[in-house]
Order: sequence, then structure tokens, then C-alpha cells
Amino acid sequence: VQLQASGGGMVQAGDSLSLVCAASGRTFRGYTMGWFRQAPGKEREFVAQITWRGNIDLADSVKGRFTISKDNAENTLFLQMNMLKPEDTAVYYCGARSKLATVYSSWGQGTQVTVSS
Repeated sequence: VQLQASGGGMVQAGDSLSLVCAASGRTFRGYTMGWFRQAPGKEREFVAQITWRGNIDLADSVKGRFTISKDNAENTLFLQMNMLKPEDTAVYYCGARSKLATVYSSWGQGTQVTVSS
């Protein structure tokens, strides 16, 4: 599955942004879809995922602020980010993992999110 992330930008602390990940190549109904981020000088970290069953997991750092959702009909994954903080600044990547896999194998190109204080 090919992924294309978009929606990043530069905002101020407290603002909101919506990220979108469009999938092509095959339907992602049988995939767990997730968002990860990588800040400068840091490892890529998990942000949120929605499993092929529809179960949702969120990193503790974004609980209560970020919402992940998907539209199976449109093969699109969303990340609604509210109450953004400067520490949310990173390149955000969407990823896909088939239901039989234990690791993410497909990645989008990343979209930059910059939050100023």
C-alpha cells in the first residue's frame, strides 16, 4: 500500500491541525494504520494507531488532544491535533501494518508540523 501524508504546517501553541494520509494500491481494511513522528535529533516515536479491528491506541503524550480516525471507503487516515504544544513539533509519518504483521512496513513521506510558543 502506498501512503501520502499531508496537512502539516506552522501554528502557534494551542492551535489545531488536521493531518491526512491517503492510501492507494490496495484497500487498507485489513491493515492497522498509524501515525508516528520524529523530532530533530530524536528517534521516531509512536503517536496513534487504529487497528484493522477499529481499536485505537494513543501515546500518553497526546491523549486528550489528538484523535485518530479513518474512512475505509476513501482509504484515508486522519489525525486531528488540538491544543498543540511546541513539543509536538516533528515530521509526522503515516504507516501501515497488515493484520498478520508485527511491524509497520509501509510509510508515507512525512509532513512537517511546527508549533511555536
